[in-house]
Amino acid sequence: MAEPVLTIHGVTKHFGAVKALTDVDFTLERGEVHALCGENGAGKSTLMNIIAGVLQPSEGEIRIDGKAVRIASPAAAQSLGIGLVHQEIALCPDATVAENMFMAATNRRRTPFMNYRALERDAQAVMNRLAAIDVRRKVADLPISSQQLVEIAKALTLDCRVLILDEPTAALTETEAQQLFSIIRDLKANGISIIYISHRMAEIFSLCDRVTVFRDGRYVCTDRISDVTPDDVVRRMVGREITQLYPDKLGADEASGEKILEVDRIGDGARFQDVSFTLRKGEILGIGGLIGSGRTEIAEGICGLRSHTAGTVRLHGDTQKIRSYSDAVKAGIVYLSEDRKGSGVFLELSIAQNISVLDLKALTNPAGLLNRRAEAALAEEFARRLAVRMSGVDAPVKSLSGGNQQKVAIAKQLAVGPKVILMDEPTRGIDVGAKAEIHRLLRELARSGIGIVVISSEMSELLGLCDRVLVVREGRIAGELGEEEMTEEAVIRLASGLGTARAANHAA
Repeated sequence: MAEPVLTIHGVTKHFGAVKALTDVDFTLERGEVHALCGENGAGKSTLMNIIAGVLQPSEGEIRIDGKAVRIASPAAAQSLGIGLVHQEIALCPDATVAENMFMAATNRRRTPFMNYRALERDAQAVMNRLAAIDVRRKVADLPISSQQLVEIAKALTLDCRVLILDEPTAALTETEAQQLFSIIRDLKANGISIIYISHRMAEIFSLCDRVTVFRDGRYVCTDRISDVTPDDVVRRMVGREITQLYPDKLGADEASGEKILEVDRIGDGARFQDVSFTLRKGEILGIGGLIGSGRTEIAEGICGLRSHTAGTVRLHGDTQKIRSYSDAVKAGIVYLSEDRKGSGVFLELSIAQNISVLDLKALTNPAGLLNRRAEAALAEEFARRLAVRMSGVDAPVKSLSGGNQQKVAIAKQLAVGPKVILMDEPTRGIDVGAKAEIHRLLRELARSGIGIVVISSEMSELLGLCDRVLVVREGRIAGELGEEEMTEEAVIRLASGLGTARAANHAA
């Protein structure tokens, strides 16, 4: 047999007293797509950062084509033909798409002047393989999904032999994801080897040849995809059976006619218009639709992050005047952003500081000083309720896994005693075990009387978690699907303009 293009043997990585990886092995054959699975905190990203030269191993060996190498930096990794597409966006927001795509090549230039016409021509040719994004635009002006495509396009400009994709479809539409899958298959056919990190089992079983599982920083097993089932992989990832990914839905005997939130014909005159719906006590209301359809903008309009020029918002029957997000928080409406690390949590601050940040006034004494003891007690209460795995509430949020960071973001909302939580992609980029925990938490919050609205691009989440689904298309509610009508086909048909459904219940 030919020598593997990449061999990892006995790699260990220490961060102080913490072992992120312990004696792990991994092999990547030429021209294969190899899935790497594990819960958040299993060590996947640590190993990928070692392969990409971002981190150095404490122990162990890396071989390329059978030859031992030391990958001292990302530049060294690129010179060996290794490209990494991070899960988190790592672009320069004030530079154009073209400048970001060819930044590595630009740094290696020997000439003093830049041929921008050639740069933009070459960048557009690569970008057109993924999406119709103008490479002259600034990255800061693009939505998250388009920024993710720029990250992928940037990797495609490198002469890669090994391409690492870390949750590449987390922010993509179904159409964009399918375009990416086609490119991955082309790359494989051309002999390029791909490490594919994802929590989405359907993608893994459609694309990949083999799957390796890590758990708690250790190697568990490697299997050919044809020899295992998704349930086998999940069981090995979590080390236990997950019998129910989604909690029981609202029962007929639990259904209440009590209205918590009524949105009546709101619009901003640009991204959304004539949006009406009602959220009732005890239910979880889903909002689906293609990325860019206006789902996020509607949520931002409701909670004052985006001004709406028409319509009304009522909470428990009372009309609310919401001109800013602080008005919404005071009224009892909070919003969980889809961009967890950009605006959901403050990574450098402690868990306690994150949980308390929306209502510091409640923790401030008459002299205007923050009561740190009360802040810590508040954080410990919510961290316990949400089962945040941490060393203590004084630990920085960046030290937590993705699932636990998301729990801190939710705890921050709960700490102000909200009546309604609008959640945008609440489980994006977190593992199957953490997803199940958050789904159970959302159902408990709904049953406790808090109104829950979930925006999600993950079809299984919409259908498995929510009691009703509103589908948004081009800034309007295209239709409402009840429990008996909720199917993947029905959602897609409404989102694409091919189907019809009963109108959403207008606030009355």
